Amino acid sequence: MAALSAWFWNERFWLPHNVTWADLADPAPGVEYPKAGHLFTALPLALGIFAVRIVFERFIASACARSLHLQPGIARRAQPNAVLEKVFTSITKNPDSRHLDGLSKQLDWEARKVQRWFRHRRNQDKPSTHTKFCESMWRFTFYLCIFTYGFQFLRQSPWLWDTRHCWYGYPYQVMTPGLYHYYVTELAFYWSLMFSQFTDIKRKDFLIMFIHHLATVGLISFSYVNNMARVGSLVMCVHDASDFLLEAAKLANYAKYQRLCDFLFIVFSVVFFITRLVIYPVWVLNSTMFESWAIVGPFPSWWLFNFLLLVLQVLHIIWSYLIARIAVKAMLRGKVASCTAILLLSFSSVCLTTLPSLFFAVSFCSLPWLFCLSHPFPSVQPHGFKQLLTL
Repeated sequence: MAALSAWFWNERFWLPHNVTWADLADPAPGVEYPKAGHLFTALPLALGIFAVRIVFERFIASACARSLHLQPGIARRAQPNAVLEKVFTSITKNPDSRHLDGLSKQLDWEARKVQRWFRHRRNQDKPSTHTKFCESMWRFTFYLCIFTYGFQFLRQSPWLWDTRHCWYGYPYQVMTPGLYHYYVTELAFYWSLMFSQFTDIKRKDFLIMFIHHLATVGLISFSYVNNMARVGSLVMCVHDASDFLLEAAKLANYAKYQRLCDFLFIVFSVVFFITRLVIYPVWVLNSTMFESWAIVGPFPSWWLFNFLLLVLQVLHIIWSYLIARIAVKAMLRGKVASCTAILLLSFSSVCLTTLPSLFFAVSFCSLPWLFCLSHPFPSVQPHGFKQLLTL
């Protein structure tokens, strides 16, 4: 185990030249540096957030949904049938005419009756509008709260106004309580989303969303352990700025407040374009690529961190194109109400997560290991890992 831990926590990968884990293990009294062990706090906090979500959706969000005349509603259940259920689960959920004819002969049913059974069976697995409203209201509440907290915290931080402070004294930068709470709460939220996937109604994008949450957890953990938390907090705040607006648009769409939905969609699009295509590259990438190079200099994990941030920028461009294309098509058709909100909100949970999930999962998992494989089992002090995990 000692050899394995030393291989993973290779100082030549994680830290700048001439810096060791031992240098960060014993800070001065009253000074705290990030340690991997700090991240374990996110796990019980994630369970707490999950419990709060259950209470919030059941008593607060559900009451709001009912006040908007969104009743829970139970979908009509399909008549139990072992043959059709086997076809539904193992072959196809939407049979073509050939399958319909074969099944109708096998069961001595009319093809239309078989088709109706499959329609009821598909609807049986779909969450109701009431359920989707409650989930979006929970996400809206959390995203709004975490963005408000993050922005208030960053307003008092010097690196918001001068990003070079992200790198002055790196990696000997104190982990303040405010920054720690911001990071751990974000991390715990995405852990809670992973937990909730196994209790929520299972959807067709289950695997995609699971990989997305896992990649997000990995990236947040990576930047924390590497003490790039200052610039990481800027990245999180930039992305949180538009998330709650998307959830607000969903809420308006579910409640059938179409004008409000259109307005929120426009605001979301503007904020998304400004934060992802202007602020992020000009402000964040400029600091991570050029200011850090001048102040700290490159090292292996620095290359990985910037590589992932650049990939994220490419994804921003792709997402912006998809959003703009939907908006233009809707306006050309004169159906802003029916197209922009519904199409955007329906594709956001899948299209905005599929590519980044897969790419980040592959990138994050492969590059560090490739580096470590090129430096197998270096001679690093084994106690460095134990000290790093010390709370």
